[in-house]
Amino acid sequence: MIIYDIESFEKKKSKKWIFWTILIGIIVIGIAIFGGIKTAEYVANQKEKKLAQESESNPQNKDTNNGKVNEESKNLNKGQQDTTNHKGLTKEQLKAIDNIYDSKEKVAFLTFDDGPSSNVTPKILDVLKKENIKATFFVLGTMAKANPEVLKREKEEGHYIANHSYSHVYPKVYANENKPLEEYNKTNKIIQDALGDSSYQSNLFRFPGGSVGGYYDKLKQKAKKKFREKGISSLDWNCLTNDSDGAETKQAIMQNLKATSKGKKSLVILMHDAPNKDLTAKTLPDVIKYLREQGYSFQNMYDVIE
Repeated sequence: MIIYDIESFEKKKSKKWIFWTILIGIIVIGIAIFGGIKTAEYVANQKEKKLAQESESNPQNKDTNNGKVNEESKNLNKGQQDTTNHKGLTKEQLKAIDNIYDSKEKVAFLTFDDGPSSNVTPKILDVLKKENIKATFFVLGTMAKANPEVLKREKEEGHYIANHSYSHVYPKVYANENKPLEEYNKTNKIIQDALGDSSYQSNLFRFPGGSVGGYYDKLKQKAKKKFREKGISSLDWNCLTNDSDGAETKQAIMQNLKATSKGKKSLVILMHDAPNKDLTAKTLPDVIKYLREQGYSFQNMYDVIE
């Protein structure tokens, strides 16, 4: 009887040991898998961030070397085409944009990316209205959809509304050479709906991260040809404030502006009106004052193509 009890106890003990060993093994494996997934996600995010930073810092105009360049949607349908009769720019208008950096007079184009936002863009519009300056806004489809009234105000006050893609998510925008145009078309339709004007065509695109350099450079060049075939131009910049890349004070913004505008007659200035760019709105009066002191007049894209 005693021997039987001991054997029974040992068997139960053995079964418990096996159970706990298996359970602990499952837990360890689960933790390892979870940790691996998180690590992979972190690495992927860091890689995408690095690609974005590389694109933002690449020269924007190879011919002139004038300066530097920068999930809410479902996947766009393959082969998505224009939903309206598209009337593109003429050859003369395209050439005028190509030659925008060759002005003999001092001219400054204030351009704002990533809006419109409900909190920052109106402040920028207030400053521009007070200073009687017309700017060019490169809008995102997601933001235009969320803030149609702000977009309408931009148009009503004489600013040029251009296109900066729908999502601004690099792997989406640059999934293939057709995607930039697809995102352009989707954003263009949103702009038309917001303005209540089905004929509106900006015919001007700013590639997220700029049209030259970076991880997606070859794809961008192919996409630019597709835009060109439809009479759509693209525009980078040759002057920037770094308001989206490290400038955290008015002094830093002004220093970047002065450094990247030095010695140039025609300035296409990159700034942003995204929701977190309140500092840009606050510094804009100083930007305008400095440029006027340096002898610059202000234009927007209507002045170039009309």
